[in-house]
Amino acid sequence: MDHPDKLFRAACPPRRTLTVKAKAYVSHGRKKKSGYPRGAWGDTLTPETRAIAVSPDLVDAGLGYKTRLTIEGLPGEYEVLDLMHGRWRKTIDIYFGDDRKAARLWGNRTISISWD
Repeated sequence: MDHPDKLFRAACPPRRTLTVKAKAYVSHGRKKKSGYPRGAWGDTLTPETRAIAVSPDLVDAGLGYKTRLTIEGLPGEYEVLDLMHGRWRKTIDIYFGDDRKAARLWGNRTISISWD
């Protein structure tokens, strides 16, 4: 019989980690006029949604639609639900719902993200 460590390593591939630039974005109060914003694939982004937008090169690196990931400095998991303009490289936009204060506090950072 195989050693348990060997069995568990085979069943759980290592998480991928990448260093990216991370910015913040908010709904800009659109909910009152035309509803909540939608991501690139049509998902509605409510204030409770834990979503990010990724630069196109990160989609090619394995961060496609609905990929779940962790973000250094933020609790919980986030999901890729939006796509950034092609001019951005190795960059994510973190959706902060309607919380402009939290988005301003986040600002622009270089952080690590991890996903399976």
